[in-house]
Amino acid sequence: MDTRISSNSILSVATPEAFEPQTFDDPAAAVDCLQALYERNTRFLCEAFEGLGKNGRSLTRFRACYPQVSIETSSFGHVDSRLSFGYVSAPGVYTTTITRPRLFRHYLKEQFGHLMRNHGVGVTVSESSTPIPLHFAFGENAHVEASAAETIDIPLRDLFDAPDLTTTDDEIANGSYEPGPGEPSPLAPFTAQRIDYSLARLSHYTATSATHFQNFVLFTNYQFYVDEFCAWARQQMAEGGNGYMAFVEPGNILTPAGADKPETDYTLARLPQMPAYHLKKKGHGGITLVNIGVGPSNAKTITDHIAVLRPHVWLMLGHCAGLRNSQRLGDYVLAHAYMREDHVLDDDLPVWIPLPALAEVQVALQDAVAEVTGYQGYDLKRIMRTGTVATIDNRNWELRDQRGPVKRLSQARAIALDMESATIAANGFRFRVPYGTLLCVSDKPLHGELKLPGMATAFYRTQVSQHLKIGILALQKLAAMPPEKLHSRKLRSFYETSFQ
Repeated sequence: MDTRISSNSILSVATPEAFEPQTFDDPAAAVDCLQALYERNTRFLCEAFEGLGKNGRSLTRFRACYPQVSIETSSFGHVDSRLSFGYVSAPGVYTTTITRPRLFRHYLKEQFGHLMRNHGVGVTVSESSTPIPLHFAFGENAHVEASAAETIDIPLRDLFDAPDLTTTDDEIANGSYEPGPGEPSPLAPFTAQRIDYSLARLSHYTATSATHFQNFVLFTNYQFYVDEFCAWARQQMAEGGNGYMAFVEPGNILTPAGADKPETDYTLARLPQMPAYHLKKKGHGGITLVNIGVGPSNAKTITDHIAVLRPHVWLMLGHCAGLRNSQRLGDYVLAHAYMREDHVLDDDLPVWIPLPALAEVQVALQDAVAEVTGYQGYDLKRIMRTGTVATIDNRNWELRDQRGPVKRLSQARAIALDMESATIAANGFRFRVPYGTLLCVSDKPLHGELKLPGMATAFYRTQVSQHLKIGILALQKLAAMPPEKLHSRKLRSFYETSFQ
């Protein structure tokens, strides 16, 4: 007998039992409620799909919605003017949809706590009207057998909600979202569906679960830094962790503190496009290193997705072309400004928008350079220069007519050029993630100073280790700061969301 179903068979819509809104004055209790509601609704969708695969027929469409959290305030009361987040600026109703509360538990507790303290109101947990797509309900590492859908003679979109890319965008973060009349204002920079989209992409690009990402992120464009980071991280684990809990490599291969090798012998057959490595601490307080490869497209892609995890800072460590004759190979460049010719963010962040240097990050990087190299004060200028870093989308820019590019670089007072730094800084600015750049001069093409093969090997061997130590030390300094001091008011626009 043919047990397949067709679209004209669907008679009703099945949903979980209605959820009565609840208001909390305890952040942990609010997160517990969100977690229970989210897990109930995703379980409803997964069980519906599994049941459909077993019996092969359904007269029902299945729908469950994301949980949401909201606050309402009627006061223009001023809060601590030093804060960059954790409050709303005007009376009204503010809301956001929530996904993966277990993953974001620490973050959500902090954001709710700030709101409760600054406004003296509770947060209300309820069910939103935004459906959870079936694809996202399964979560990470889910494996769905192809046979489960073989008996269904109807698109899954007729039975379950699919991702709605027409409403999955960055309008809130870009500052272009305007609520309609009577609609609540956004409480967070990203909606639940936008976050779910990025969490799925992160796993794809980095071959590690989003659960492993830490709040302090290093980006690099060379494998040498990865090799050095892995060696250092494994040493930390063998020595008992030195404050870190575990080291995670692509494929979610975990080495716990106190171990000298991973828990499994499994290795990936091939590395992903942008592999990530995580030295974990409680509360996501450790360090993540991502090898983004070459180019502004990769830099934008990975920061688009890591941004939804709301890290406390990200730094670019890599190599660059030194543009000044006074620079030497191995010198450091601390970016104070950026010249953007990468073009990948032109539609989201026009090039006329300046990217400010963030004092907290700049001081941490400069102090780390001084501590690791031993140079202090005025002598630090011997090995490090601060100024404008130019980022370009043409790797072979040297082969073009030099009059145009060189003139622009000179007018911008640029001291170095690469292909990723300004993109990472620009997306940090756009997504309110503190950013910084410390580069190492590896060649000087305008002055004919290029490395020969043997020179390159020796250069990388000696310089990468020192450069990485500086980046790690800078992150450790920043991690010692309270988040409310690290997150700069410079990154906040006129009308901001409360969530960091």
